[in-house]
Order: sequence, then C-alpha cells, then structure tokens
Amino acid sequence: MPTESYISLAIYFLAMLAIGLFAYRNSTSDLSGFILGGRAVSPQVTALSAGASDMSGWMLMGLPGAMFVMGYDTMWIALGLLIGALCNYLFVAPRLRAYTEVADDALTLPDFFDKRFNRKNSPVRIVTATVIILFFTLYTSAGIVAGGKLFESAFGLSYEIGLVVTVGVVVAYTLLGGFLAVSMTDFVQGCIMFVALILVPIVAYQTFNNGTELLNTAAQTIDPISEMLGELTVLGVVSSLAWGLGYFGQPHIIVRFMAIRSIKDISIARNIGMSWMTVTIIGALATGLVGVAYVNKTGLQLEDPETIFIVFSEILFNPLISGFLMAAILAAIMSTISSQLLVSSSSLTEDMYRAFAKKEVDQKTMVTIGRIGVFAVALVATLLALDRSNSILSLVSNAWAGFGAAFGPLVLLSLFWSRMTHAGAVAGIVAGVVTVLFWIYAPVLDDGKALSSVLYEIVPGFIVSTVVTLVVSRMTEQPCEKTTETFHIARKQVLEASS
Repeated sequence: MPTESYISLAIYFLAMLAIGLFAYRNSTSDLSGFILGGRAVSPQVTALSAGASDMSGWMLMGLPGAMFVMGYDTMWIALGLLIGALCNYLFVAPRLRAYTEVADDALTLPDFFDKRFNRKNSPVRIVTATVIILFFTLYTSAGIVAGGKLFESAFGLSYEIGLVVTVGVVVAYTLLGGFLAVSMTDFVQGCIMFVALILVPIVAYQTFNNGTELLNTAAQTIDPISEMLGELTVLGVVSSLAWGLGYFGQPHIIVRFMAIRSIKDISIARNIGMSWMTVTIIGALATGLVGVAYVNKTGLQLEDPETIFIVFSEILFNPLISGFLMAAILAAIMSTISSQLLVSSSSLTEDMYRAFAKKEVDQKTMVTIGRIGVFAVALVATLLALDRSNSILSLVSNAWAGFGAAFGPLVLLSLFWSRMTHAGAVAGIVAGVVTVLFWIYAPVLDDGKALSSVLYEIVPGFIVSTVVTLVVSRMTEQPCEKTTETFHIARKQVLEASS
C-alpha cells in the first residue's frame, strides 16, 4: 500500500488515542464516569455512538458480502434493522433512561434488572452478567476477525498481525477513557463511516454506463428483484425482518440510552440516529450490489466477498483517499469492539466482582478492575478470532440472536409490565438462551442441518422467552410495593418529559 495511505491510517490511530487520553483526564475518577460517562452524553454523540457501535465491521464488510450470497434478500435484513432501531428509540430509550436513574442509579443492564426487583446481587443479575460476558466474547471476536481480514487484504500483513493491531489500539483507548472515550471515538468513527458509505458506491457506479447496465450485469450472479419477489417465502421474510427484534436486547446499544444527559434529548438523538442509519445501510447495500456487477463485468477474482469494500477502496481511489476509506473500515470495527469490551468489563466489575466481594471496594479500585476486565475479554476474544474461517455475518447473527432472545423480552416487560417477577425474569433469560443454542446447533433435520437453516433463531428464542416470562410471572408472587412504586415513578417521568 502507498505511503499516503499509511499516513491517513497513522493520523486516524493517533486521533483515537488522543481522544482516549482526553477522556482519561475528564471522566474516569469514579465507576459511574468510567461505565456511563456520568450520564452527561449529548444527543449527537449518543446517536452516532449507538449507530457506530451497532453497525460495526459487518456494515462495511458483512452486509456488502451478504449481497453476493443472498442477493436482494439482504434488503429484508436492512428493513428489519431500520424498523427495530426506530422502535428501540421510541419505546425503550426514554423509559430506560428514566428507570435506571430512579432505580438507585443502575449503571449496567444486570444492575438495572437487580434493582428493578428491589434485590441485591440476585440470580437475575448473575445470570444476565454471565450471558453478556459469554455472548460478547463471541461478538467481539467477530469484529477482531474483520480487523484481521482488513490488514491481510489491504496491507499485505498476516492475519494474526491484523488481529493484534486492531485489538491493541481499541484496548488502549478503552482502557484509558472508558465510556466517554468509547462514545467520543464512536462519534468520529460514525462520521467517517457515513462519508465512506456515500463515496464508495457512487464512485464504483461510475464504472457503468447507467443503472440498467449495472442491474443486468449483476443479474448474471444474483436473481433480479422481480424473481426474488416471486420466490419469497414467509419464513424467509420473517427470518430477515426478525433482525430488528434484536435491538431490544443489545446491551452495547441500549447502554447509550442510559447515559444520555436527559429524556428530552432522546428525540434529537432519534432523528440524528435514524437519518445516519438509513443513509449508511443504503450505502452498504449499494456497495454490495455494485460489487456483484463489477466482479461480473471485470472478471475480478474475489476470494472473499466480504472484502469488496476494501477492493473498491484500493482500485478506485487516490492512495490518500484509500487510506481514509481503510480508516472507515477500522472505525466500524473498532467502534463496536470498544463498546462490547466496555460492557463486558462493566459486567465483570459491577455485576460479578462487586457481587462476590466480601468487603466494600473504593471507586478507584473498581475502575482499575474494570480496566483489567477490558484486557481479559479482549484476550479471550482474540484467541477465538484466530480461527480465520469464521464468517463475520455468521458470528454477528448468532450473538445478535442470543442477546435479542435473552434480554429483548425482559427489557420490554421490565419497562412496560409492572407485574413481572424476578422468577419470571430468570426463567425467561434461560429459556431464550437455551432455545437459541438449540436452534443453532442441534442437527434435528433430515439432512443433519440445524433449525436455523429454516428460520432465524431469534424468532423462536424471542417467542419462547416472552411466553416463559409471562407464565412464570403469573404463577409466582407479585412484586413488592416498593418495586411497583419505582415502576410508576419512572413511567411518570417519561410522560412528563414527553408532554
């Protein structure tokens, strides 16, 4: 790669580390600052931080690559994501912001569930933290895989060196600045992704005479939209749209709603966030579609479809711009890894260590333990990422389904149903996780395939978790008076803020 591209990347790396240092000096004196930025994050940073940490490397690599494999069916996934994100802003964000503060200033999702039922170090807290750590380790490995593929494809470095560089920079600024560093770097990274996903498909489109030529050339590999619509199946559409269900249970996304400075700012964040997401998803789909046509037209040998954005960046742009586009991919990858590392670390620190500690630990020590947690999760995820055969989209889809089924129904019922009980919550989490794992791995079909080959595992997982939570809650003793009172106080705050 030309020197100019390396200069662009070096500037990007230095900027991320500088932000981490700034955040270190301003927000990591106590655990609340390290985990939630002191609940003082602006709506602009909240919106782009939520979007960047959500979309990650699969936006620039996984989603365009899916167009090669799934064709226009990929658009159903995009539609499901847009609907799910909008519903998350409308129904979860305001209530969660109010409730987590009213519930004795809950700092993490497990902490919120614990205080939601007026308990201390309860089973629901331990179970939730365990699921977060396990699934986020898998989820984080997906981002690290993307980093390894990027450095191997774009820079000619070994896959393993790519893993180390990606993890090294992310861990450095996350360790330094905690939540504020993650949110501020996400904001910058979101801006870079936005520009890149407009620029790449537009420039790549210029290699064709018109849209008709592009579509006809792409049709040599993928079915035209007319044929795709004619071959639609109910299960296929449901599986794709169901990606949107996952939003309600993604800790690294909904923690942004807990940290925004006020409930009234959520509407601003929603408008910014949904506009950003709509443009970037369309750009990712367009990159994949133009990529299919370009490969067919030029006979380009593309070993890994998930690297089409990288290929376009290298062959269509000036080296200086190419370096900026490589930074966009790193931005997407790093934004999600850092968010996931911080949430995992928060669960290890606030929900595991503090729960089992025999004595009260001071704030400075807790922040130090949080930093150790970041490093530990990053190390395990890197070891998992050494298996380079892993598909980014596959890893993300499994972890996304796991969180969506385990926590999605619980988050919604916690915020909208005062009758839910602690026993119902624990049963719902376990039922959701077990269902997802069974759906992914049990070879119960005639050809030895798992049920996930027929229907995306988040659908049965979400349904089973919801039903089990409702049934068990009805069968167990009603919540105490204080729990019900806290629920109605939070609800009142949301109504007052929206009036």
